[in-house]
Amino acid sequence: QVQLVESGGGLVQAGGSLRLSCAASGRIFSINAMGWYRQAPGKQRELVARITSGGNTNYADSVKGRFTISRDSTKNTVYLQMNSLKPEDTAVYYCHARTTGWGTIPAQDNWGQGTQVTVSS
Repeated sequence: QVQLVESGGGLVQAGGSLRLSCAASGRIFSINAMGWYRQAPGKQRELVARITSGGNTNYADSVKGRFTISRDSTKNTVYLQMNSLKPEDTAVYYCHARTTGWGTIPAQDNWGQGTQVTVSS
């Protein structure tokens, strides 16, 4: 089990920047990937960015070149730097952690509480 605490959401003008943070605690040694998803009202939740324990990253096509995911292993924290924000980026952003199964404990998807990002034109 992993606990995820998010911060950094808020209101920003189009073209501006925000940085989201997600601090993980609990069974952090079982995490093999972390990422960010977002969900706008009436729309399906979608992957924004993901980073593996080995440092490999991938991004949604809509955010490539604008968003950067990174991690700080010493603080068990993952970040999402969002630049050149657009109104279409407005959504609730959720931190996600994937844990491997071990013994009787199954692999799990763990989610943060979500943080609102609003981009105003």
